[in-house]
Amino acid sequence: MPEFSDHQRKVIDRYYDQRDAIMLNKLQELVTELYLAETDKKRERLWARVRAAMVNLKVKTGLIDHIASSRDPAILARNVQDWLRTASQQNRRGPRPK
Repeated sequence: MPEFSDHQRKVIDRYYDQRDAIMLNKLQELVTELYLAETDKKRERLWARVRAAMVNLKVKTGLIDHIASSRDPAILARNVQDWLRTASQQNRRGPRPK
């Protein structure tokens, strides 16, 4: 394993501290892209990225399967809104203990 400088280690740590927020932001962008996608091939690639982002967020497998199988951007958008609301409420309570 390579050795990282202190600066690199801090950057890596901040990334992992903010990973949920990054994935939620990515999902918001993917919802928009799904609404604008013009071809089935593009939509398939986007849904694969949606699935990967939800896995990174540690969403329950059943919910991932439901959202991905529906192929409905509106369902995804509603869930992303709920996750954002939950994340916002958790942020108001303070940082998670490590």
